[in-house]
Formats: sequence, C-alpha cells, structure tokens
Amino acid sequence: MFLLMKILLWLFRPLIWVLLLFLLAWIFRRHERRRKGFLRAAVLTLLVFSNPWLINTIYRAWEPDPVPVERTGRYPVGIVLGGFVNYNAADNAGYFNDASDRFIQAALLYKTGHIGKVIVPAGNGYLVAHGFQEATFAKQRLVELGVPAADILTDTESRNTLENARNTKRILDSTHLPGPYLLITSAAHLPRAEPVFEKQGIPVDPFPCDYVSRSTGNNLIEDYLLPQSTALQNWDPLIKEWLGIVTYKLTGKG
Repeated sequence: MFLLMKILLWLFRPLIWVLLLFLLAWIFRRHERRRKGFLRAAVLTLLVFSNPWLINTIYRAWEPDPVPVERTGRYPVGIVLGGFVNYNAADNAGYFNDASDRFIQAALLYKTGHIGKVIVPAGNGYLVAHGFQEATFAKQRLVELGVPAADILTDTESRNTLENARNTKRILDSTHLPGPYLLITSAAHLPRAEPVFEKQGIPVDPFPCDYVSRSTGNNLIEDYLLPQSTALQNWDPLIKEWLGIVTYKLTGKG
C-alpha cells in the first residue's frame, strides 16, 4: 500500500497532467488538429488548477473549523502526526517544513496544560529509506523547548497514516493511558486521519492546524483572479488525502 500510494500520488499530480498534454502536443506536432487539441487541453488544465479561488474554495469546504487552544479540554495524551520535517541528505539533517504548525500546536498544547504527554508516531516516509527518523528529531526539539523526555513517546517505524495509528495503538496499550486522546494534525489531513485512528480502536478528538484556507482571501486580485503556482501546488496534498480515503475505504482500513 505504501508503494502504491507513492505511485498514485505521482500519477495524479495536476502538473504531471499538464506536462503530459504538452508532450502529446509535441508527439502529434505533424497532426495539426490533434496538436491544437492537446495544446488547448494543456492550457485549460493549467489555468483551472492554478486558479487560487477554486482551490481555496475547495479547501474551505474540506478543512474542519479551527479549535481554539483556550477552548480545548484536558487530555492525557496528544498525538501529533509527522510530516512536518524534511530530511536533507547533503548535511544529514532534518528541517521543519510548511506543515510545522503541527509541531508548534503540540508544543503549545503541552505548555498550556491541555495535554499531559505527547506521542509522535513518525518514522521515515521516503520511498528510499535512510537513517533519519522524524520522531527522534521532533523529540529532540520538544526537549529543547522544555518538555520532559519522559512525557514524549515516539514511534520511529511508521511510514504512513495507517501505520501511525497501528503503532500508536501499541504505545497506548503498553502504557495504559486512558482516552479519549487529542489528534493533532493538518486540517486537510484530519478527515482521513481521524477515521483511521478510530478504526484502530483509538478514541480521538480532532485538533486541526496548518490551515490552507485560512491563509488566503485578503487580496482580491492575488487570491482570487491571478493564476498562482502555489495554487497548482496546493492540489497535491488534497489529492493525496482523497486517494488515501478511497484506498482505505476499498481495503477496509479507514
């Protein structure tokens, strides 16, 4: 399933579709009618998927409403899902990426007393494995922020959301920490992640963060009219969620 998802994600990227259409236009360059048809389709596809209004509207409908920290209850455990760290092989180091709000909110929730312990189920999600473990990196950063190491539980083996849930279940069963638990992850990821955790017998309440829809809408021209490369890029994680939901539904995993 891990390999299948990697392949599907590559095939379903809008940029790949655009490039493929331009390639077909070049292949059929001696057939004027087909060449023009593929060129029109490529341009139209590019305009549609680079439109910021369209992708932002879909994200606003997809992402759950925010949960203010001050209105969050107290939980024995907060489960923060990985995906907020990138590994750089050149210097063998990890770096926070655009999803680092997951880490920030988990640290904030702990510091404000809303969660008693932090579970970080995050191994290595790269297709070609290497020694870097995201959970180890996250634990080191949390300790540097003053979170006691004893309050940080890690899983360094999981590679995707399903394995996150399975390995988290093992941790919870071994520690006998009572539920419900707080599931901390990107707002766009929650509609897929929450059912997977519930399916594994882990009662969770959602804590969405790392919003896409909440960071736009302030400028009429830039956020709604002009094509944007970021709009094209923002389709990738959303399509990943949709493919994951379909895959888990078909296999009975979520």
